[in-house]
Amino acid sequence: MKQFRTKSSNEVVLSDRIYLNLLESKIVSYEHSHCVAGRTFSRTASPVTRDVMNLSKDAKQHNYNNTSNYASSVVEQLEFHKTAIAAQQATATNKMPPKNKKKNDEEELGLMKAARFGRVKNTLSMGFVGLPNVGKSSMTNLLAGAMHAEAANYPFCTIDPNVVQCIVPDKNFKYLADCWKPPSVVPAVLKVTDIAGLIRGASEGAGLGNAFLSHIAAVDGIYHLVRAFDSDEVIHVDDSVDPIRDLETIQGELCAKDKDTLTKVLEREKEKTRKEKGLSRSADNFKLPEAFTSAHEKCTALVDANTPIQTGDFTSAEVDCIRDFGCITTKPQIYVVNLSQKNFIRKGSKWLPKIKAWVESHGGGQILPVSCEFEQRLFDLKNDKEAKEAFLKQCTEEAVAAGLKGPQAEVRSMIPRMIRAGRQALCLQSFYTAGPKEVRAWTIMKGTLAPQAAGVIHTDFERGFIKAEVCAFEDFKALHQGEASMAKIKEAGKYRQEGKQYMMQDGDIVVFMHNTTTAKKK
Repeated sequence: MKQFRTKSSNEVVLSDRIYLNLLESKIVSYEHSHCVAGRTFSRTASPVTRDVMNLSKDAKQHNYNNTSNYASSVVEQLEFHKTAIAAQQATATNKMPPKNKKKNDEEELGLMKAARFGRVKNTLSMGFVGLPNVGKSSMTNLLAGAMHAEAANYPFCTIDPNVVQCIVPDKNFKYLADCWKPPSVVPAVLKVTDIAGLIRGASEGAGLGNAFLSHIAAVDGIYHLVRAFDSDEVIHVDDSVDPIRDLETIQGELCAKDKDTLTKVLEREKEKTRKEKGLSRSADNFKLPEAFTSAHEKCTALVDANTPIQTGDFTSAEVDCIRDFGCITTKPQIYVVNLSQKNFIRKGSKWLPKIKAWVESHGGGQILPVSCEFEQRLFDLKNDKEAKEAFLKQCTEEAVAAGLKGPQAEVRSMIPRMIRAGRQALCLQSFYTAGPKEVRAWTIMKGTLAPQAAGVIHTDFERGFIKAEVCAFEDFKALHQGEASMAKIKEAGKYRQEGKQYMMQDGDIVVFMHNTTTAKKK
């Protein structure tokens, strides 16, 4: 299964629109945060909204044919206004802007960058990648909450990719289910694939080689699992534990595969250009499209440096080209470090600083320390509440004895955070439909407009979309006063009607109004 499709398909147009919607929401979010001393800066008077929406209107009138220029203009507007807005807020509050704001901005922009390359689907999936015997199958089982994949102490115990559905931890969804108490409750899920272990030389066919690299190409995001615990009982394919060496091995194989892919892509583009210009097969004195050339050169430089392509900076025109390349390292990666239970509880390992430095030197990325040993123990105690609480209390006491204090001493499962991080990396979010018969969480991509969200429920809803009746979850929670209805929310004026251009927000509670007429049978 290839990751990308030709840019002549409607999917690419939709991907461009979602990316542009994300850029717009990014800029508008600066204004939404400007509630100072009980007053809000007016969106209608904001130069940011005015400039961006004018650009958006112009782009949409031209059916997004000028996507590259529009996206570049939006980014320029963001950079131009960002400093002024932050200074305005700092002046109004007599405080410096929040120190972590830059980090949050960078993370959000990073997610938008990752969204550029992927498929436009609501059923995107994550996959575990790593050496044999690092805990991929065990972690897959734990994420799914059941023993699905074979987990054994020998290399390549997983051959065919094992796919599981992981229930997304969602307090808002649980709140709605507890409020309505319907007979049917359907949570959101994240699909996760357990892919067999790679070894050095896999890109050249070593081990189970190219077959499993193709399995990686079939997923949309990667959990890069690396072993950072010592155990005589669990063998290592290289006979010693060295996470940095393992990271280099896996990243090297993925980049080597992409390098081979880029070589084939270049030859394919040359052949295509020869045919278009009526040149012979031996002809080589011609120019390729500028966007293709620049995209190919940037991607080649990144993989030559053993750095994922998705960490690079590209123009919108280059992104259009890269979508067709089919490279593995365009996928967002989350680095999952499998620690011993002892190191996980004490929140320390000699390898963590080294792993962090390595990740930062290879384009950056999110790092999640976990412990299969700890998670397995929790899973085994899931039906014994008292024993589970006693175990967690013992772990907390051990953390305190190691010098940790307050929230740092709390020991919790990382499974919910891993699932949420996977959805975030794939730019997925949820909206809810709630009533006496069913409460359901629906999965959509960030930036999805209301008609497309309605289409997730049924294609007729999108085709005959009239409007969406929406309220934010937080408004419902604050106003419903224990009633399983929207009456109080409507009285408070928080139940609103939205049209076709409404961008769905995470946590929206929605009723879609539609009118689809069907032809009478002859």
